[in-house]
Order: sequence, then structure tokens, then C-alpha cells
Amino acid sequence: MGGYKKGNGPVVKIIFSKIAKRDLKHIYNYIKQDSVRYAILEKEKLKTAIDKLYFQPDLGKVFPKFNDERYRELIHSHYSIIYKIESSKQILILSIHHHARLLSNNPAFSDDDE
Repeated sequence: MGGYKKGNGPVVKIIFSKIAKRDLKHIYNYIKQDSVRYAILEKEKLKTAIDKLYFQPDLGKVFPKFNDERYRELIHSHYSIIYKIESSKQILILSIHHHARLLSNNPAFSDDDE
């Protein structure tokens, strides 16, 4: 997907699904058990990676679980940031998935609606 204008401000709006918000909270809480400092740093790094999508919505590679170029995966450290390009002006963050977890257990990819 191309055709995005580059300018001074963000190109798209980024929305977090309930599952993605929960994922970010779980990541923070898990790391916080050992270090609040590192939990804050990891959360900031994930948000910085996601912020790149404001200007480059198609930065991530096509997510192989779906046969649809709108679904993408941005790799950051041990995480896959899985998102959907909903339109030329909006991205939905579906999930922030740790690579050690089974993708089949991720509720973002169940057949049930949120």
C-alpha cells in the first residue's frame, strides 16, 4: 500500500484495540515485577516503534496469518506489533505479541468479535 503523503504532521491516526491496550499493560506489569525502570523503558520503546507508523503506515511486513496486505506486522525486539491499515488515514493496532507466546492463543485472532 502506498500513496501516503509526507508532510510535517502525522499522516495517519493510530488507534489501539482493547486487546492491544491490554497487551501493553500486561507487558508493563510483567517486566515491572523485576524492574519498574525497565518496564517504563520497554513501554516507551514499544510506543516509539508504533509512532513510526504515523509517517510510514506500510512500514511493517504483510502479516502471514491473513492473505490481506492491510494486515501488517512490525517487529520490535521480542514483540510483533500487529496492525491493520483501515484506510489511508487510520491504523488499528490489533495486538502486541511476545514471540515466546503461541500466536494461536492470542485473542486478537480468534473468530469472536471484541
